[in-house]
Amino acid sequence: MKTFTAKPAEIEKKWVLIDASGLVVGRLASIIAMRLRGKHRANYTPHVDCGDNVVVINAEKVVLTGRKLDKKVYYHHTGFPGGVKERKAKFILEGRFPERVLEKAVERMLDEGPLARKQFGNLRVYKGANHPHEAQQPESIDIASMNRKNKRSA
Repeated sequence: MKTFTAKPAEIEKKWVLIDASGLVVGRLASIIAMRLRGKHRANYTPHVDCGDNVVVINAEKVVLTGRKLDKKVYYHHTGFPGGVKERKAKFILEGRFPERVLEKAVERMLDEGPLARKQFGNLRVYKGANHPHEAQQPESIDIASMNRKNKRSA
């Protein structure tokens, strides 16, 4: 018996819509990362992009558990000596681009490399309820009903 290996031409990518309002960031990010890699499929192949295209709306309404809103720090470097900058999660969620918290969580759950960068490109995160992907007819997934711990009140 031979091991099945999916080829890129055989993969049928679906479009998935997720409403992130009230969902816990880490639990949501792990589900999105699994969908992007394609591990939810029976024909999963590690070296082929067999994941779905994921559209996330209402990213500004995600919830961080515990005291992470005040304690979690995101670092970046300006490129100059001593140029390490830091921002709290609360500052980012209340700022212009609150979707970056969820994007960074998903990005850190994927591998590093060319395939992971391609898979991460299949993620689209929007801070409002509107998105420009209606023509793809995305299938809506209710993450809150999968596990009671996935949803928290703000």
